[in-house]
Amino acid sequence: MQFLWRATSHFNLANLVTMANITCGLLATYFITQNQFTIAVVLAWMGGAFDIFDGKIARKYALSNEFGVQLDSFADFLSFVLVPTFFIFQGVYTHLSGLPLIITSIASIYYVISGLRRLIQFNINTDAGEVAKHFIGVPTPLGAILLWIVWLGSGFIGWIGVLALMIIIGALLNSKVKIPHL
Repeated sequence: MQFLWRATSHFNLANLVTMANITCGLLATYFITQNQFTIAVVLAWMGGAFDIFDGKIARKYALSNEFGVQLDSFADFLSFVLVPTFFIFQGVYTHLSGLPLIITSIASIYYVISGLRRLIQFNINTDAGEVAKHFIGVPTPLGAILLWIVWLGSGFIGWIGVLALMIIIGALLNSKVKIPHL
């Protein structure tokens, strides 16, 4: 069990917690496709909790490594970019057809590419174990939280409001806005 406590191990404790986040994201995606949104939300929020703990574990036990940085970004892409995008698409946009469906599809792809770009740029600018005082641009977990809030308000703002806010949040992911690191 020494591998759990070695920074060089791909299966150290911090990375295993990240893999739990990935598992939650994959399961949430499945339940979204089955229109079981409550289970999907619970799994998505569990993935968020794992995302908080993996970083804390990595820093506390000096388990940070380049593999873990890349793995964490993959987990973030799945749990905080793809899952909320699928959730909104399945929960808000599926009844659409024609031009509205094309427009919402393009906006969803825009959000996914914005999130992926943000995570790649973050990885390029970050060293393993380093924690900045603030993020430049909205971090993908915060973007996901904002999309969940948008989904909650979708009954009031309709699909056009959801569409507009999804585009705005996607733009904020790669903006120059400074967000304090908690």
